[in-house]
Amino acid sequence: MAGSGAEMFARYAYAPNRLGYCGPPDAAALRDGSDEQVRAVARRFTGAWPYLRVMARMTGIADPLDRRLVEAYWLGGGVGAELDAREFTAELLDLLGPVAGGYWTYLTPRLAEEAAANHCFHVFGVYPWSRLLGHGNEQPLHVLDNCRIGWGTVLDRAGGEVVLGCRALSWDGERLALSAETARSVPIRVDGYAALPDVAVGERVAVHWGRLCGRLDDAQVSALEVGTVRQLELTNRRLAAQGNSAIS
Repeated sequence: MAGSGAEMFARYAYAPNRLGYCGPPDAAALRDGSDEQVRAVARRFTGAWPYLRVMARMTGIADPLDRRLVEAYWLGGGVGAELDAREFTAELLDLLGPVAGGYWTYLTPRLAEEAAANHCFHVFGVYPWSRLLGHGNEQPLHVLDNCRIGWGTVLDRAGGEVVLGCRALSWDGERLALSAETARSVPIRVDGYAALPDVAVGERVAVHWGRLCGRLDDAQVSALEVGTVRQLELTNRRLAAQGNSAIS
């Protein structure tokens, strides 16, 4: 399974699934399973799987777990970057609507104004957390910062941890932004599992919910940064228009 789209999906999905935030309770399959076991679990992710299905249909790539689609979903850019936002949003909402029910009433075609075929859009545009900022509660910022795919450079490795130079998400009461680079310690192995057991100083890595999930090359770092900055700008525009009100 090494290097496959299923393998990449598993590495990025494992942390939130293990924490109980998304997907079925099958973390062991994501960590230790075969390609087919991972595929069976992936189909039960009510967030990521609809994106991959729509992206597959719109790009003409038959397999939703083709690595090109999986990489574009988690990191942005790639084959998902040029998809028509309105068409993508309409098809995505057709799949998400029955799952969301009547709770997330903001899931309307207007989301096309900020839509992108990637996880960053899901975090800031589809999940409710950006709409809960500004109410004296730190949880929304914590969730947004941990749920987005972060990136950083390994500055040091000692014991079971690495020190990363990375940028955190900040909120000044009106706008979301990325902070200046700071040092952050991240464990290499959690619950006996390490996505990058041989991670080394100087490497650039992706982080999801406080766990390492993959190495990044120049193009992937650029895609993550460009996609994240774009999403923050669009989210800030929406928040300003709504006066940082509750879900609307």
